[in-house]
Amino acid sequence: MNIDKLLAIMDTLLGENGCPWDKKQTHESLRENMLEECNEAIDAINQRDMDALKEELGDVLLQVVFHAKIAQKAGHFDMNDVVAVLADKLIRRHSHIFGPDVGTVASADDALKLWKRNKEKERICCK
Repeated sequence: MNIDKLLAIMDTLLGENGCPWDKKQTHESLRENMLEECNEAIDAINQRDMDALKEELGDVLLQVVFHAKIAQKAGHFDMNDVVAVLADKLIRRHSHIFGPDVGTVASADDALKLWKRNKEKERICCK
């Protein structure tokens, strides 16, 4: 199974003959679900339960896809936009791999400091 199949399933659930409960949901009505699924993923990590983590990460992904589909129906953005924004962010924040700071990071601590510096630059630049 790939992401396209998952997106098609969500299209069916949110479509004309889809699930009444799913079609009624909004970003606001799904807030608690997002929080609950993230907390369950954290619990699985804390318990070092990889089977539970696999399932909970799927539930977190469902929340991301659900929100993206709601946004798409409203004409705001779609899942491809979410992925593109994430990819761009990963490239910007990893400037020691993809940008002007190549070769400047020697440790995980250095990489985290650079990530935070790049994040702060974005915050200041894009207010």
